[in-house]
Parts: sequence; structure tokens; C-alpha cells
Amino acid sequence: MQQANNVLGKVTCFITRERNGEAELLLFRHPNAGIQLPAGTVEFDEEFKDAALREALEETGLEEFGSCEYIGEQKLRLPGDKYATFHNAKVYSRPDFMSSHWAEIRRGIQVDYVREQGEFVQISYIEEDQYPDPNYISYQITGWVDRKDLACEVLRRFYHLRSNCTRDEWEMEADHHVFRLFWAPMSRLPDIVAPQQRWVHYVTEELRYSF
Repeated sequence: MQQANNVLGKVTCFITRERNGEAELLLFRHPNAGIQLPAGTVEFDEEFKDAALREALEETGLEEFGSCEYIGEQKLRLPGDKYATFHNAKVYSRPDFMSSHWAEIRRGIQVDYVREQGEFVQISYIEEDQYPDPNYISYQITGWVDRKDLACEVLRRFYHLRSNCTRDEWEMEADHHVFRLFWAPMSRLPDIVAPQQRWVHYVTEELRYSF
């Protein structure tokens, strides 16, 4: 398996507020993928901090923050059987640019490696009905993509955003889903989906000391 040289940029937003002398973290409940943190992919020609502010707005609806501070990063090489799409990747029916490209997988999506031929990699993307305990596969895309459209490394930067939001719970539509947002005390966080739970441990001390 030959490696792609691209590094995909990602951001994770730890949005906090102070309530009754305690730091609270903003989380959202995905309708079929558990409790998560606001996070997303850095666009081309976009600074990481700008991406954090954009993702925070798109996934929470909050527009004003007291600060947005970089608090760390994590560089991850994906396992040998995984790639991430670096560009919006056209999916071809055969390893040939003259074949039909019948689907496209947007930038930032993790896919499974199947095989390769020349400058093409056959990948598979599977979406299940729920996470982490699926009942069935909702749909699957398998086909050939240009190796230049793939990345094997992800650079994720973490940002701490302070908010004065007074709402305790609300709903937000994003990525064709309706998320339910809520605040949770840092000392009593609910179970967050993997691998995001590890990200919380990575920055817990920084968040605590910032108050």
C-alpha cells in the first residue's frame, strides 16, 4: 500500500462557560451518533483558528465568544487500512479517468482502503444507522479515487472558546441533522463518543486552569 503525502487539517472546539463558579462544557447529542464536541475540517486557504470559529458557529449557532485560544494539537497517522479524503473525491467505477464518476465523497471523510492500481486507490465508505452499536448499514460507496485526493495523516488542533451563553439547551440543524446542544459540568461529563473522549482528557487540565 503506497502512502498519500497529504496532511488533513481538523479542529475541535471546547466551548465553555462559567456557571455558579464551575466550568461547563458545551456538547451536542447527535441523533444517531452519540454525544459529541463541535469539530470539523479546515478548508483550503483557511487558518485553523478561523476554522474553529466557523465550526463553532455552524454547529452551535453561537456567534460571539470572549476568546478563542489554541490549547494544543495532535498529529495522527491513520492505520494502514484507512485514508481520509483530502479533496472532494470523485469516485470512479474503474481505475480509469475515462470511466464514469458516479459519486463524490466530500473532504475530511474517513474511508477504508480496499486495493490500489497505478495512481488509483479503491476505497469504501460505509454509513451505519447508528453509532457505536449499529443494527444495519444505511448505505455504502465503493469505487476508485485518485490517490492525490487522499490523506494518510491528520493534524488536529484544539481551541478553547469562552461563551456567555445563557441558554441551557437548544437545537441546531447542521450537516443534514438536528443536534440537541446542552451544557455539562466539567467535573461530571457524560460519556462522549470515541475518539473524542480521549480529546477531552488531552485538554482537561488546560480547561480547568483557565478558570
